[in-house]
Amino acid sequence: MTNDEAFNLILGHHQQMCDRVKTLVVALEEAVTRGRAYEVARAQLVSYMIDEVLPHANAEEATIYAHAAKVTPLDETVSALIDEHMNLALGIERLARAASGPDALRYASLLQRLFDAHVTTENEVLLPPLVADETLSVARLLTRMQELTAGESELSGSQNDDASRDHEAVLLAQLLEAATMLARAGSGDEACSMVAATWAVLRGPRPDLARRATRSLHQLVRLVNQAPVALRSRTSSGVSDDDVLLDVRTMAPAQRHEKIFDTYESLEDGAAFLLVNDHDPKPLRYQFEAEHADEFTWDYIESGPKVWRVRIGRLGSEHLAGLPSAQRS
Repeated sequence: MTNDEAFNLILGHHQQMCDRVKTLVVALEEAVTRGRAYEVARAQLVSYMIDEVLPHANAEEATIYAHAAKVTPLDETVSALIDEHMNLALGIERLARAASGPDALRYASLLQRLFDAHVTTENEVLLPPLVADETLSVARLLTRMQELTAGESELSGSQNDDASRDHEAVLLAQLLEAATMLARAGSGDEACSMVAATWAVLRGPRPDLARRATRSLHQLVRLVNQAPVALRSRTSSGVSDDDVLLDVRTMAPAQRHEKIFDTYESLEDGAAFLLVNDHDPKPLRYQFEAEHADEFTWDYIESGPKVWRVRIGRLGSEHLAGLPSAQRS
């Protein structure tokens, strides 16, 4: 694939995202102006921004932006675009927390204008100099972006389910909005635990929605920025030479949690593995508590700022036998 071909794919994907955002904002506007319940239309817009736009933005920062930042004067453009990513995330939070239909529509309209202007800057200012650089493979950057979004991007041809016909998706979106409001009200631990419990329920029958819950859990943890207080995982005796090493830093984010749980579930009683990650795995810890409460140990061996190492162990039956029956369930 040539740079021009990769550029055209990116332009097409940008247009698809802008068109989808516009369609969702129009649906919200119709609900508000006609006096109908607006919550479902808002949930669909929030869901799309969280599921598609924010992962795309994160992938851009790790690939295209990282290369453009080394080029003068594109470095200033990159800084401004990253600031806009933060403003997009803030706008999504404000939209999710809007107390009325008119407020929701106002935030949605601002969000749409910001996103349209952001994409225009990428298309007309950031990307053309990179495409013209014969020493740079834009196609390779595009492939890496697809890997980072775990193949869920529309660049690979996949299409989202119509949330208007997917009642479970709508319910999840509303639950995630409620969790965000709960966290904003000072109950971040309860909000994270609620989303993790929802993930555990969806993991088998709806893996697509489970991935959405995982992404939202990461957002919540960053939002509350506090140590969890209700987790009940135990502490082990330390690292063992027999511990399995699992380094997930090179894996696509959406693949990491399933690989980690597969590794845990393959452990024998009393065994452990050493997880190596590029961020604090607090969201994962909530998920372990939701699915394996009182059955695992969790020990931070190294806590950043660039590398986190956590020893995760599987308690033996002799430990579980000493627990009250309510804690074993």
